[in-house]
Amino acid sequence: MKRGLIFFYFAVVVAIFTSTGCTDKNAVIDQNSEVADHNWSYLNKFKFDVKIDDEKTHYNLYMNLRVTGDYKYSNIFVLITQVGPDNKAEVKRYELKLANKDGEWLGEGSGNLYSYQSHFRTNYMFPAKGVYHFYIEQNMRDNPLREVSDVGLRVEKVAP
Repeated sequence: MKRGLIFFYFAVVVAIFTSTGCTDKNAVIDQNSEVADHNWSYLNKFKFDVKIDDEKTHYNLYMNLRVTGDYKYSNIFVLITQVGPDNKAEVKRYELKLANKDGEWLGEGSGNLYSYQSHFRTNYMFPAKGVYHFYIEQNMRDNPLREVSDVGLRVEKVAP
């Protein structure tokens, strides 16, 4: 009987942690897309749609990136295009530093993968409510850019 009771309590605790511990109430989107064969071509622009319900709220915007340990550069340049509900496009080029000069990876490592989450807009206010489309494309000399595993976008509300 004790064994069944212990199992029941364990199951309840696991259910509580998995249902409440993994949610992030401030995240509007936190989505990643896999790069096919770890080869990121110029033609492969990753698209993320973000619905903004409150244009008076401040947001932090991040680019998510995952590379393998065989990625041959210490940085990456990307173009991020934002298209608003008015269909006006704004394109900016960003550099993400991935490694120190001595080759030490700056991201969080897991096996042969290194993950990065880099701000590209802080305390940003969207100009209007509606759906915004974000496109992320690599802007390096290599085509395809090898050993890039995943690309993503995170938009979160700034906590008051």
